[in-house]
Amino acid sequence: MLISRPRSNDGLDPAHVHNYYELLVSEMVLAANPRANQDPEFLADVSCVALNHLPPRYIRHDVDMNFFMSPIEREETQKKVKQAVDDAIEFVLSHERDKKQ
Repeated sequence: MLISRPRSNDGLDPAHVHNYYELLVSEMVLAANPRANQDPEFLADVSCVALNHLPPRYIRHDVDMNFFMSPIEREETQKKVKQAVDDAIEFVLSHERDKKQ
């Protein structure tokens, strides 16, 4: 775990390390369901479910990922994220319907 290491002045700021999929998932949820734009709880729930169905890809800079991915890998990534988001939206909506019953 990065935070548990002794701090040094090597330029590594743990706050810059993040999961590459986080921004992609958020953007796709916002585009896929208008409710996500008005309901931060819905956005968070769907994002968490989707992210838990994607492999973690921790990076320091988004540009690094984009530079090293081929166009085919980018397309496959978009498809995986879209499927995870679509499934997550259905999962969250289904659980909301079940709670109302």
